[in-house]
Amino acid sequence: MKRFLFLFLLIVVLGTMSTPTSPVQAKSGASFTSLNPTVQPLIPAPVAIRIGDYTGPAHLVVFDSRARFVGAFPLTIIDGQGWVEVTPRGALGTHWAALFTANGQMVANGTLYRLEAETTLRSGVAGYDRLYPTVRQFMAADRLSYLLDGQAVAGYRSPDSPLLWLRDHYYQNRAFRYFENDLRSLPEAFARVQAEDGSLPDFLARPEWGILAFRTPVEADVEYLFVQLIFETWQVTGDTSWMLRMLPAAQRAIDYTMRDPLRWEATLGLVKRPFTIDTWDFEYGPPMVNPNNGELGPRHWIDEQTKWGIFHGDNTGLAAALHALALMEEAAGQRDLAAVRRIIATDLMTRLNTLSWNGRFYTHHVKLVPYDVPGVDEANQLSLSNAIALNRGVLSETQGRAIIAEYLRRLNDPNRIAFAEWYSIDPPFPAGAFGMNGRLGERPGEYVNGGVMPLVGGELARGAFRYGYEAYGFNILQRYIDLIERTGATYLWYYPTGGIAPVNEFLPTDGWGSSAMLGALIEGAAGIEDRYIGFQSVTLSPRWPADPIHEIRDVYAVARYAAGDGYVAYRWQLTPANDLQPARIELTATGSGESFRLRLLLPSNTEPSIVLLNGSPLPVQIEQIGFSRYLVIDATGPIINVVATLKPLR
Repeated sequence: MKRFLFLFLLIVVLGTMSTPTSPVQAKSGASFTSLNPTVQPLIPAPVAIRIGDYTGPAHLVVFDSRARFVGAFPLTIIDGQGWVEVTPRGALGTHWAALFTANGQMVANGTLYRLEAETTLRSGVAGYDRLYPTVRQFMAADRLSYLLDGQAVAGYRSPDSPLLWLRDHYYQNRAFRYFENDLRSLPEAFARVQAEDGSLPDFLARPEWGILAFRTPVEADVEYLFVQLIFETWQVTGDTSWMLRMLPAAQRAIDYTMRDPLRWEATLGLVKRPFTIDTWDFEYGPPMVNPNNGELGPRHWIDEQTKWGIFHGDNTGLAAALHALALMEEAAGQRDLAAVRRIIATDLMTRLNTLSWNGRFYTHHVKLVPYDVPGVDEANQLSLSNAIALNRGVLSETQGRAIIAEYLRRLNDPNRIAFAEWYSIDPPFPAGAFGMNGRLGERPGEYVNGGVMPLVGGELARGAFRYGYEAYGFNILQRYIDLIERTGATYLWYYPTGGIAPVNEFLPTDGWGSSAMLGALIEGAAGIEDRYIGFQSVTLSPRWPADPIHEIRDVYAVARYAAGDGYVAYRWQLTPANDLQPARIELTATGSGESFRLRLLLPSNTEPSIVLLNGSPLPVQIEQIGFSRYLVIDATGPIINVVATLKPLR
C-alpha cells in the first residue's frame, strides 16, 4: 500500500513539473523554505515546513534540475509546523519539490534550492585535504594568457619556459580541469596554426616578444597529445558541438603521425624519433649549431648525424590517442572509422610489446641501426614514460604491475642514494653524451638526465592505485606532501640527493608535477574516474583502507568540472567491528550522471557477508588485482547507498 501511494505521488508530481516556480500555497498557509538557498551535494539541508493548522505525517518529494527524482523525505507536522533534513542529490542547478500530506494531497510545490558543487576532499588527514587548494595556488602562478592574432588564448606554461607548450599544458589538465573555465582557447589556437600536412608546433607564438610558433624537429609526440587534449576538453565541458568542429584537425594530426616518414617507421608499423631522452626535445650527440641564430647548443634538429629508433612513450601515447579519437568519431556517427582506429591501436601495442617490452618495463630506446652508447647500461634504463604508460589504458595488468614492481625495487635498493625513485631516467647517461654546451641536463642527475621529477611520482602513484599497489600510492603522496610542506614550493625536478633545481631557471610552482600528484589523489586515492564525458559514466574506487599510516574512517569527496556541469560526490565510511556489531563499509554517492561502477576496496582479511544497494540485497561480486580485493557493484544514479557488512576472510 505504501509503495502504491508513493508511486501515485510521483505521478502527480511529475504531472505538475512543467514550470518549476516558487512555492505555491495549494492549501491555506502551506509552504516550505530551505534554510540554505544554495546547497552542496550530500550535505544535509534543513527545510522548514508550514501547513496551516495541520497535524500529522507529510512527505517532501524532491526532483533535480533535469526532473529526476532525487528523494522523498518524511516528516511530522505538529500544529502546522515542522522541519526535515533533505539530502541534496542529482544534477546541478535549481531543484524543485512538492509537499504532500498523509492523504496524498499536494499542498505546496515549487523551487526548493540551488545545488552547486566544488571539488573538495575531507578525509581528516590534513595533508591530503590541503593538496587540492595547494596545487590550485601553485598553478595560479603558471597560468598564462594574452592576445594572439586578435584572439585571447589562455593556458598553463612550462616551469622552465614562459611559453605555452602543448605538452606541458596537456599534462597539467589533470588538475586545472577542476578550476579552469577557459579550456577551448588553447587547442583552438593550435588548430589555427596546424600545417596542411597535419603537423603542429610545440608551442604557440608570443608576439610581444617576437617569438614565433615552433616545432622542435626531433619531437614525435605533439600530434597525439593534441588529440588527447581535444578529447579531454570535450570530456570536461561536455561541448559536443565544439568537439565536432575540432575533430577534423584531430584526424589530420593522427594521419600525419602515421604517414610522415620523419615520424613513422613503416617497416615496423611504429612511431619513430631521433635518440632523445624519453619524450624530451634534444638528441644524443655533441652540441650543434642552431641554424636559426648560429648559436651552439642542444641537438634539436635532424641532420646527417641523427640516430633513429623506437621510443615506447610515443607509441603508448599514440595508442591512447587512437582510442580517444574513436570515441569522438563514434559521437560524430563515424562508427566504422572508430572501429578501425581501435584495431590499429591494438595492433600497434602488439608490435610495441614484441619490440620493446623486456618483461619488467619498456626498453628506453630501440635503435633502428645498432650502435654503442659508452658509459651506461641501456638495457637497465627505466625512463619516465613507463610511469605515464600506467595511466593510458593500453597496458595489461601484468605489465602495469611489473612496471610498478620495478620502481619499488629501485626505491628499496640499499645501494641507491636518491631521495625518491621518481627518476626521469635511471641510470642516467654519462656527462656529455647529450651535448648541451654547458646547459642543464648534460651531467648525470640533472634535469631529464636522471633528475628526480614529481611528474613521474604522480603518474607512478596513480598507476600504483590502479594496479593493486594502493599502499605504495599513498606512500608516494605522503612523501610529496612532506616535500612541498618543507619549502612551500614544488619544482620540475630535483637532484637525486634532494637539492632543488636552479631557482633562476625553473618556477617554484611546477604545475606538471603537482597536477600529476593531484590526479593520483583524486583519481587514485579517492578513486573518482570519469569513464566517458562529463561524469555521465563514473567509476568510484575509494581506496582509503589501504593507507599504511592513517586510519581513515570517514571521507567526503567531490570532483567537479569547472567548465561544465559534470560532477560526482560521495561519502565513504568504514566502521570497525566491535562487540556489538561486525565491521561495515557504507558508501553514499550521487552526481550529474546516470551510470556508476562502484569498486569498494575491502580491508585486508575481510570479505562481505551482506551487501545492500538502496536497501535491497545484492549478490557478492569480487574483483582481485594483485592482493587487493574489491567489492564491485553496478548502479544507476542519482540515488546510491551501499552498505556492505564484513566478516573475517576464511
